[in-house]
Amino acid sequence: MITFVLPFPAIDPVAVEVGPLAVRWYALAYIAGLLFAWWYIRRLVANEALWQGPPPLKPVDADDLIVWSALGVILGGRLGYVLFYNPAYFAANPLEIVQVWHGGMSFHGGFLGVVLAGILFARRHGISPFTVLDLAGASVPIGLFFGRIANFINGELYGRVSDVPWAMVFPFGGPEPRHPSQLYEALLEGVVLFVLLRWLTHGRGMLSAPGFVGGAFTAGYGLARIAVEFFRMPDAQIGYLAGWLTMGMLLSLPMVAAGLAIMWWATRKAHAA
Repeated sequence: MITFVLPFPAIDPVAVEVGPLAVRWYALAYIAGLLFAWWYIRRLVANEALWQGPPPLKPVDADDLIVWSALGVILGGRLGYVLFYNPAYFAANPLEIVQVWHGGMSFHGGFLGVVLAGILFARRHGISPFTVLDLAGASVPIGLFFGRIANFINGELYGRVSDVPWAMVFPFGGPEPRHPSQLYEALLEGVVLFVLLRWLTHGRGMLSAPGFVGGAFTAGYGLARIAVEFFRMPDAQIGYLAGWLTMGMLLSLPMVAAGLAIMWWATRKAHAA
């Protein structure tokens, strides 16, 4: 029997409101994540010691990379949500596809969008797309942390019913206490993954093996997401695909396989050089 439940902190999803203009925490999370990524990438490419030689880009090139990445995140994230999570609804309501202010973004779609943007950026600058993947992967986790905190503030993407001492009753999740799965994701996808990748870049010098850090991010995110999916409620319009399998797990499994394959390839190529 549940005898104690933590109260959900009722934080207004709108951070600032001036007349008809409303700025939401979710939008601020995206902005903060992109600004941190821009700052961190500039720091990485300015440090020759991390690359064991001349960095592949100048710090000023990070400005261009962030613009490309932002477009990839927004366009890919929205299209991913439309195609992966609610295709029937948006097929019947196509005009709502562009209404991103109503919510609905997919990390997996955003990831594919950034990969495509990174390939185009790499071709334009004459560098390896795996180097771009390394830079993007190393800088993304803090943005994921901000995004998951914004999910928590919105009371969305909540967890399954639970009797753990830190369970909460979410405003849109019914009367039962649930796992605060957004905070689990913020910890694993954000803090833990960032610390791991920083150890690889600054402690192990793995930026000198193009693709390894990006592969570690790809596999690490996939594993973290699969782990949290066991505590997170699947999207209501999809539910469980089969038994305990969710769409989040299904989309993350290829990321784990691809990330491990890239890490293996990057290690072999570095040893052969």
